Amino acid sequence: MIPIIRADLPTDVGNRMAVLTGEIRAVEPSGRAATARETWRRSSTRTDVTTPVRALLARMAPGAERCMYCGDNQGTDIDHHEPLACNPLRTFDWLNHLLACSHCNSHHKRDRYPVDDDGRPLLIDPSAEDPFEHLLLSLSVGEYRPLTEKGTRSIEVFGLNRPILARGRLQAFAVVVMCLRQWREAERGSGLYEPDALSHIIREQPCADVCQAMLRQVESPGAAVVFRKVPEIVRVLRDPVVRRALLR
Repeated sequence: MIPIIRADLPTDVGNRMAVLTGEIRAVEPSGRAATARETWRRSSTRTDVTTPVRALLARMAPGAERCMYCGDNQGTDIDHHEPLACNPLRTFDWLNHLLACSHCNSHHKRDRYPVDDDGRPLLIDPSAEDPFEHLLLSLSVGEYRPLTEKGTRSIEVFGLNRPILARGRLQAFAVVVMCLRQWREAERGSGLYEPDALSHIIREQPCADVCQAMLRQVESPGAAVVFRKVPEIVRVLRDPVVRRALLR
């Protein structure tokens, strides 16, 4: 999971969403969840709201329209970060929409939305906060370690450490290392690729969290330990030009 920069919603779409929120608000609280679901599923809503919203989320997503939670699969669903069942009035709240794959959305998260004793959410919203403040990615095993309670609950609810994701992150690490090993030759014009091509390969592959974790961890006091098996890429990762090309 990496930080997501939220784009501005087109005014016309925002106006339509406000009207639909008004329809839900007009219903008695006990019936709002059912009304929200019915309104969300309308064919007119799909045309006027969900289609443009999904297109905008796809442009915000990491890599090739990847899920904003796992970063591995293609994002196919508009997920309500705070589920309809918990807060129907946020059904058409742009700040509550994220792009998710069906596996994260339907098999793991579903309607789960844990909160602490004060009612504050315990799931990371990558469009509103830096996931790396709550999660540490172990590059050697491809699994997340929680740094906070929010990190712990996010790992659990999103299934961030499922084995297939760990394998994918290890593969992504290998791809990033191979690209960085070719970077100096690319700069000299003597390699198979130009720097822009290497940057594109890294940024478009699944598991963008791996590269972002590498860029952050190489700046930490324990960098020598983290990159002990590939020390030759440390200098490349610290190069300001490379960081500008890759850091999100």
